[in-house]
Amino acid sequence: MDLFDAARTDASGVPETLGNAPLAVRMRPRALDEVVGQQHLLTEASPLRRLIGESAPATSVVLWGPPGTGKTTLAYLVAGNRRFVELSAVTAGVKDVRAVVEDSKRRIATGERETVLFIDEIHRFTRSQQDALLPAVENRWVTLVGATTENPSFSVVGPLLSRSLLLVLQPLASTDIATLLARAVEEDRGLGGSVTLEDEARDHILRVAGADARKALTLLESIAQAAGPGGVITSALAEATMDAALVAYDKSGDQHYDVISAFIKSVRGSDVDAALHYLARMVVAGEDPRFIARRLVILAAEDIGMADPQGLVIAQAAAEAVSFIGMPEGRIVLAEATTYLASAPKSNRAYRAIDAAIADVRAGKAGVVPEHLRDAHYAGAERLGHGTTYLYAHDAPHGVAAQEYLPETLRGSRYYEPTEHGYERTLTERLRTIRGMLGRGQ
Repeated sequence: MDLFDAARTDASGVPETLGNAPLAVRMRPRALDEVVGQQHLLTEASPLRRLIGESAPATSVVLWGPPGTGKTTLAYLVAGNRRFVELSAVTAGVKDVRAVVEDSKRRIATGERETVLFIDEIHRFTRSQQDALLPAVENRWVTLVGATTENPSFSVVGPLLSRSLLLVLQPLASTDIATLLARAVEEDRGLGGSVTLEDEARDHILRVAGADARKALTLLESIAQAAGPGGVITSALAEATMDAALVAYDKSGDQHYDVISAFIKSVRGSDVDAALHYLARMVVAGEDPRFIARRLVILAAEDIGMADPQGLVIAQAAAEAVSFIGMPEGRIVLAEATTYLASAPKSNRAYRAIDAAIADVRAGKAGVVPEHLRDAHYAGAERLGHGTTYLYAHDAPHGVAAQEYLPETLRGSRYYEPTEHGYERTLTERLRTIRGMLGRGQ
């Protein structure tokens, strides 16, 4: 049997939960007034409030926020009394989406309730899977509510995002989580006052759960079961009950993203010890070593760049070695690459330079290629003036030919500005000299 009894819903549209549902499900807010945090979304004039109610427009929504911040709850509230269908992008495919859409079209044709299609972790859908949703959203055969923990600008296709309202959820504060724990202890749908939660134990749960409300309630439920009816949840009991299973790294869940994020940020921040800690957590959990290696290659180009060009060589070599030798020996290779990259000087200037150049091109600042740089290897090119005044760099003093290389509309533009870190310190002086020879100032 499902956790939700679809035949029984309250006015908000949030299904009533069965008695054996997890505490985190039973305590799901039934109305906007019960939602904690997210005050920026709860003001009277907010777009979210306009989406909830009998006269609410059928607007598709993308909810972006960290784990345990209320994305699923808001999806139910947006659905209201409309038919609600939930799919997980982890297990569902185009066939499942099309089945829901076709069923919704039949229901609309017979005058039945509209369908709200909630897709959890929508960022895990491929581009083709997301594209399959476009006709349904465009024609309002379904109202899409997508939830994602990743930036939708990169993980959701543009056409789908442009047809949806984007709502950004913020991490919950400790006071917000504490409020939820207090409700869960006191309310009948929760623990009904069957246990007493001491302040020190509550604070310990808050530290372990971080900003994740779902994790906090899951921990509370586990500890309450250990305490038993009428029991007192002490700090000692909380610590003893929180075994590794409750806070373990989950390769298919939120921890997968949290730990790799912390790993990359530790390497970027030059904290070798923290980086090795998160690497160890992934290794012990059985994370795919090729995934870790790929992320190190990206980091070497993005965050170390020209401050130490050898970083990319090391990362690429590590990726090839891990693929060649596998695990467990691959952990040594990953540790060596991690240590090198964390210790290396950092610069993201090459990364920023290409993004700035791309932004200019997309803004229409391409311009025409100067005639002396155009291809002159075909009949008639010389008659058109292509390449006739081109200066061969190797014939010029110091191998630098003083001529204009950029299109006229971009003359004088500078995209790459090296730092004083590592090898870029040498590049700073060299580029200053070269740009002076090219007439671009100092």
